[in-house]
Amino acid sequence: MPVVGGVAEAVPAAARRERGATVWLTGLPSAGKTTLALAVAERLRAEGRRVEVLDGDEIREFLSKGLGFTREDRHTNVTRIGFVAEKLASHGVTVLAPVIAPYADSRAAVRELHVAKGTELLEIHVATPVELCAERDVKGLYAKQAAGELTGLTGVDDPYEVPAAPELRLQTQGRSVAESAAELHAFLAERGLA
Repeated sequence: MPVVGGVAEAVPAAARRERGATVWLTGLPSAGKTTLALAVAERLRAEGRRVEVLDGDEIREFLSKGLGFTREDRHTNVTRIGFVAEKLASHGVTVLAPVIAPYADSRAAVRELHVAKGTELLEIHVATPVELCAERDVKGLYAKQAAGELTGLTGVDDPYEVPAAPELRLQTQGRSVAESAAELHAFLAERGLA
């Protein structure tokens, strides 16, 4: 504690929480990335942290409108999100980025940007089996793919390159959202981010 005039003065909570980071949640469609990000964001905000959730679907609508789902377009989308995440994180915001990011080279490009800027990035693989994702089918994508109305679904007829060495591999099968969110929150606390 700083001492002012011989009296110890408490450091304001805001001053202790200036360190930001990007927490990148990658996984298949309907793996639970956004659900987890929102649950953890709520907990972090309650602790007084500055938090932003950069949801992949929202970014596609507003920042990456017009991009398709070719490998090149997906790479562009991921690196745009990575750029925005790094900017926010470098200013003390904890950024939760629930983004499929199916290709290892795109995730590596985001990491390289963070390393070059000296900003922390934690890759979280939300490791939900494709069968469970298809059961959840939050947006109806798996049903459309099965009916022949959709092609290029990540993890089904388009590749998903599983992260080789994420900072955390979060198994969600057989666990509640609260349990998975608690594990991620505990992991962030160990890193000094909660």
